[in-house]
Amino acid sequence: MAVATVGGRRLQYDDVAPEGPADREPVILVMGAGGRGRAWHLHQVPALLDAGWRVITYNSRGVPPSDPGEAGMTAGDLAADLAGLVEHLGAGPCRLVGTSLGAQVVQELLVTRPELATAAVLMATRGRDDHLRAAAARAELELLDSGTTLPRRYHATMQAIQNLSPHTLDDETEISDWLSVFEQSWASGPGLRHQLAITPDPARLADYAAITTPCLVLGFADDLVTPPHLVAEVAGAIPGAAHHLIPHAGHYGYLERPEEVNRHILDFFETVPPRRPAGTDATAHRVPTP
Repeated sequence: MAVATVGGRRLQYDDVAPEGPADREPVILVMGAGGRGRAWHLHQVPALLDAGWRVITYNSRGVPPSDPGEAGMTAGDLAADLAGLVEHLGAGPCRLVGTSLGAQVVQELLVTRPELATAAVLMATRGRDDHLRAAAARAELELLDSGTTLPRRYHATMQAIQNLSPHTLDDETEISDWLSVFEQSWASGPGLRHQLAITPDPARLADYAAITTPCLVLGFADDLVTPPHLVAEVAGAIPGAAHHLIPHAGHYGYLERPEEVNRHILDFFETVPPRRPAGTDATAHRVPTP
């Protein structure tokens, strides 16, 4: 575990190199609202390392032990943090993978700092909220602001229903394991509240037409949080973006269907030529962290 100070804010990160020469561009994985970067280490980090990629994960502003967020922060603010981390580590240009809010942050970076990215994978993303998703976001914020503390078991059950596929929910063994994980891992606080308050700006969809970075957009067929039609809008707004829909997967599809998700990521990265000079040792660009 290391800490980078970016724009006066401390971001906790992990930087892992594959065995052998690290001569490929780094891959930075960007988690969704309230999610810890270590979640990527269950499935995506091992697969990327095995394929020879250096992998960087981090906790965004608002997710401990990184610094707290603040009311009114935007995806643009988090994209500036990400850009600062890329520069702090000497990791650009790099490959980016984001899910949910993390994907929206990556999209913002592709608009504002395209020179830092060689390729991007955007999962469970959206460029706007439809009526139901907007109502659900307001309801979640009202619940947090009410000060009501829900039993962990209730929260775990609702998290499963909202974020997992019926294919998983109906598997007695799998859902038992998921409920246990959700019960043990639930955490709340002001940082989560500030991240949940970030909503996509529908006007930004038009700006995605200027994105020139090669993009892969992955939707999850059973995603209730970011349904496939909203994901497809982002894919359609980015020129030349590849788009795939993964079946039997909910909002946490990268955890439910990791082999398929990883296959799409790795196959896509192989189609995009590097911009980092050939033979560059990526580990040589790291900035020592005190």
